[in-house]
Amino acid sequence: MGIDKLSSLEVDRIVPLFAGWEESLIWSCLQGYMGEAWADDRERPQAARILLADFCYFVGEANRELVTEQIKTHSREFVIMVPPMDETGEAWAKEIEAAYGECCKRVERYAIKKEPGIFDKEKLKQIVASLDPAYEVKLIDEDVFRQTREEEWSKDFTSQYADYEEYHKRGLGVAVVYQGRLVAGASSYTVYRDGIEIEIGTKEEYRRRGFAAVCGAKIILECMDRGLYPSWDAQNKWSVALAEKLGYHFDRTYPAYEVFV
Repeated sequence: MGIDKLSSLEVDRIVPLFAGWEESLIWSCLQGYMGEAWADDRERPQAARILLADFCYFVGEANRELVTEQIKTHSREFVIMVPPMDETGEAWAKEIEAAYGECCKRVERYAIKKEPGIFDKEKLKQIVASLDPAYEVKLIDEDVFRQTREEEWSKDFTSQYADYEEYHKRGLGVAVVYQGRLVAGASSYTVYRDGIEIEIGTKEEYRRRGFAAVCGAKIILECMDRGLYPSWDAQNKWSVALAEKLGYHFDRTYPAYEVFV
């Protein structure tokens, strides 16, 4: 028994297990951009997991060791575990609940459809233009990058990048700033071959002013100019509503577990 961490040359062996998953964090790992892959057997895997940032995705035959062994997260004390949506999902859910007990909480998340070509460029430009002129919307530069790491609300804008040089090379983000200080942003939480996964947020005292919509519209426009797809996954219904305002369409809810490790 035991589980194996797969090298970049071995990851291809679990690609068939993840066939059909519409999840950019999985694509990011399978394509060799970010994250770690593990399997129950290096040569003939029947079960696997992908661990990237705060998320852990499972596939195949439910396996307790994949649920518990060498689980770690980059910045927080919890991991969001996502069982597969097929007939094995309930077995994985039972393994998670049995392993972590009161240290895990089942939650509902909201999948947003991935539909290239649906965005209304002029509408997005109008949203960006609605920004109060006292504020500025700009690409995340080195100064703003540094600011993202100063407060908890903005850390995930750049948490998956070692430094600004890596972010500048691989990432993409926009920010609303006021008198030089970051108050809202949208950034590439993770990246994959054809796009990014959007992380979006606003500093608490600046919320309900439309800044998130401005940042969301701006980063979608930047992605369109670069031939990238701006993938969006929603933690709550507020995020769903914002996504729909920007042109996305809701797909489905799905179960996940916030697991304290």
